[in-house]
Amino acid sequence: MPARSEFKVAVTKDNLVFASAHFITFPGHRCETLHGHNYRTRVVIEGGLDAEAHYVFDFSALKDLMKRLTDEIDHKVLLPTQNPKIAVREQGDSLTVAVAGKPKYVFPKMDCALLPIPNTTVEMLAQYLAGRVCRELAGSGAVHVRAVEVEVEETFGQSATYRKSVT
Repeated sequence: MPARSEFKVAVTKDNLVFASAHFITFPGHRCETLHGHNYRTRVVIEGGLDAEAHYVFDFSALKDLMKRLTDEIDHKVLLPTQNPKIAVREQGDSLTVAVAGKPKYVFPKMDCALLPIPNTTVEMLAQYLAGRVCRELAGSGAVHVRAVEVEVEETFGQSATYRKSVT
C-alpha cells in the first residue's frame, strides 16, 4: 500500500478574534465573576492535497469561515447550555441566568450567545469551534480533510487546543 501524504495548513489572523464576557463554574459550588477576554483563534486543517488545485483547502474560504464563526460570538456574553449548575431562562427579550439555583444575571437576549457546551472554558470553546468547522467542511465537499485543530487563546500565553479527526 502506498504511503499517504499529509499536509497541514494553518490560519491565524488579526481579525479572527472575539471579545466576549463569560464566567465558569468550578468544582464544588464555586462560580467566578463575570469578566471578559479578547480571544484569538487559530485553525489548522490536515489532509491530502486536492488533485487539481494542489492545496489542502482554500485559505480564503478558511479565513471566511473562521471570521463568520468568531463574529457569531463576538461582543456577546457566552452562556453554556449544558452545565447542570447553570439555568438559562428566556423571559421576553431577556435571559435570566441562575447559578446553583440562585439568581445571578439578567442579560438582553441579543447580547448573548447560547453555546451547547458544559462550561465556557477555552478548552470547550476550542472544541465547539472545531466541531463547527468540521460540520462546515463536511458540507463543502472538502473530502481530503482528515483533521481539524482549533486553538483559542484567552490572553497572551494562555490557550487551549482541540483536535478533531474527520471521518
